[in-house]
Amino acid sequence: MPTTSSHDVPEVLDRREGPHGEVVLRRHGALLQIIANGCFLMDTSDGRSERRLVDAAAEALDASGGRSAPPHLLIGGLGVGFSLAHAAADPRWGRIAVVERERAVIDWHRGGPLAELSAEALDDLRTEVVESDLVRYVNETSDTYDALCLDIDNGPGWTVTEDNDGLYAPAGLAGCARVLRPGGVLAVWSAQPSPEFEETLRNAGFQQVRTEEIPVARGVPDVVHLAVGPG
Repeated sequence: MPTTSSHDVPEVLDRREGPHGEVVLRRHGALLQIIANGCFLMDTSDGRSERRLVDAAAEALDASGGRSAPPHLLIGGLGVGFSLAHAAADPRWGRIAVVERERAVIDWHRGGPLAELSAEALDDLRTEVVESDLVRYVNETSDTYDALCLDIDNGPGWTVTEDNDGLYAPAGLAGCARVLRPGGVLAVWSAQPSPEFEETLRNAGFQQVRTEEIPVARGVPDVVHLAVGPG
């Protein structure tokens, strides 16, 4: 009979019931995985598309002429920390704010298993972690940013919870535009392209809308939707 290695069975490191349902941190071999309401969100296997999310936003910002000195970056979703760590390693960014609504995810980074990826970034004086729902934050904050990088779902058409759907609708995009400075860039990570979302961006007044494919180690490419704010 075939035997099952301990590396084949994910180990649950923490399980929390939060305001938006269950979130779980698992270890599967060398990988750390985040599961939300039974839906696989992300793991520590690659990270190239999360890093490219930040770089693509910076390049689009340069092209738009909207960069202030130094530019301020807002990241929607802490996740496993790839985007934050990459941004903090880049001296061109000024303030780096990360909005994360799950207290558990923040705890996993602050002294938890994910600290190995993000500890240096969290210690960076430019970094601020904001515990809040992103939709609420972009509609209520008085702060503005040069770039907004969103990575809180598997894409505009594949959200973690139903209430996230509104973020990719006209009202949600109006909130995103509200926090962007003139010439500011919105970058949205997705597991698959969405022509419908591109059209929604254009109808919401965003300009220079395009989608960039990012090859990954396995499976179909991830994508980043890029757009310059209407302001």
